[in-house]
Amino acid sequence: MRDLNSCIFIGRLTRDAERKATTTGMPIVSFSLAVNGSEKQGEKWVDRASFFDMAYFGKPAEAVNPYLKKGQQVAVTAEAVQDRWEKDGEKHQRVKFTVRGLQLLGGKKEQSGTNVPDHPDPFPDDIPF
Repeated sequence: MRDLNSCIFIGRLTRDAERKATTTGMPIVSFSLAVNGSEKQGEKWVDRASFFDMAYFGKPAEAVNPYLKKGQQVAVTAEAVQDRWEKDGEKHQRVKFTVRGLQLLGGKKEQSGTNVPDHPDPFPDDIPF
């Protein structure tokens, strides 16, 4: 039986995505995702942001890469991957996320400044109800 390793994020890109390729030519699209939240400190709720490094592989990554611009809101399903290494006698580790699925989010106002094509609004404001 395999263990479950699945993460879901909704956040905004902190920079434009960067496209690279593996030695075999497979596309890799890397980006950093800022996810906002809040935590209680004393009697107040304080905003905080967490930042996560993402790597998206293959043709789906290549197809969506032109739309992954700084500020774009996305929903991501990913798998957590822990890197461990030793350098100068010190052990290090970090957690990265391998994207399994990505959905562009945000309405027309949020998309301004990106290259995401506008689609007709399926729910116009003049619906009479």
